[in-house]
Amino acid sequence: MPASVSPVEILRHLGDVPAKTRHATNPHRMPNNTHIHLPPNFSAFDSVAEAVALAAEQGIRVLGVSNYYDYTVYAEFSERARAAGIFPLFGTEIICLDDRLLRAGVRINDPANPGKMYICGKGITAFTPLTPDARELLQVIRGKDSRRMVEMIERMHAVFAQAGFDAALDEERVRAMVVRRHGCPPETVYLQERHIAQAFQEVLAESLAPEAQAELLERVYGSPPSASAADAVGTQNEIRSKLMKAGKPAYVPETFVDFGHARQLILALGGIPCYPVLADGVQPVCEFEQDPLTLVQHLRERAIHCAEFIPDRNSPEVLRDYVLVLRQAGIVVTAGTEHNTRDRIPLAPACRAGMPLPEDVADLFWEGACVVAAHQYLVANGRTGFVDKDGMPSGEETDADRRIRAAAELGSAVIATYMSLAVKNSASV
Repeated sequence: MPASVSPVEILRHLGDVPAKTRHATNPHRMPNNTHIHLPPNFSAFDSVAEAVALAAEQGIRVLGVSNYYDYTVYAEFSERARAAGIFPLFGTEIICLDDRLLRAGVRINDPANPGKMYICGKGITAFTPLTPDARELLQVIRGKDSRRMVEMIERMHAVFAQAGFDAALDEERVRAMVVRRHGCPPETVYLQERHIAQAFQEVLAESLAPEAQAELLERVYGSPPSASAADAVGTQNEIRSKLMKAGKPAYVPETFVDFGHARQLILALGGIPCYPVLADGVQPVCEFEQDPLTLVQHLRERAIHCAEFIPDRNSPEVLRDYVLVLRQAGIVVTAGTEHNTRDRIPLAPACRAGMPLPEDVADLFWEGACVVAAHQYLVANGRTGFVDKDGMPSGEETDADRRIRAAAELGSAVIATYMSLAVKNSASV
């Protein structure tokens, strides 16, 4: 394998893995995480190098990225992952809106906003370069989101100015802060609410003494702040919750694409549409997910054949209940950690309060990671992956369980081949 190739070319350099499958020593379950965010997305990590180094240090062997709206950073991620002996999975995350469920007051996987849905794409490959269809679909989302961020920064500035503090922040300055923090090209930065909250907190910390910060925030909030000035992350979270959420003074209504647009983008990127499950991460459980069988019905109606968990939201018992029912229904399951706040939690997924994953659940999450690896490999090599270009299950096998197992077997061999070549490449450097 050449020393420096594109993320997709790396998969092509693996050769004819299907022919090798029966000869390969497929790896047993490896520590895996199919969902983190890397900067310039808001992230627990300051750089790609830091994220990959921590993953290697913590024994993660398969690591997936699910960034919003720009994938330029995936080239560096792929190179650093290969050097560290980590198999990279490429993904995306999109926010969309279901008008019918909004009108019905049905919460999907955002507990505060009926009709709002997070949807992921797993195993994407058509991002370097973007296909014309993907670029057009993505640009619609980027435009809607960027306009909202500009207006939200303006409203935040007005709120603080009314309380007697000129933050001197606009969209350009907030973007420049992200660029300076992470050393990324400006055109790759798509601002999020957390970027804005962080920018205002940092300006406060630079401009005012702790006592003055507390006094200002009390005027802004209308009540004393709960987080101390020394708690930067806590202050950022409080700024966001007290000023930027629905009904708060700097809130700007969200303008999302519909589910069909989001699904079409995932397929244009060559990925598997994947639903992120909240389950008992909120009480009461969202109506869309009110029990595992109801969730299965909703996913089947939308032709979604993969679901992802962030297990630290869930109790082991509830997680196991949802995972086993989904998998029995022929839906692939995966697990990640997001790392989309500044909290430094371990990279290996675990249940709420750090409780370990049930063993059978961990096995199914590994199976899911292998399915995504197989899909990514097949599509990169011009073949049909786990789902076809319309998002429907592919292949001659009609039984969902056998189809998933066959894809996982291939993905396991792909990972084993990649690991072998990565070791050889490392030894030759």
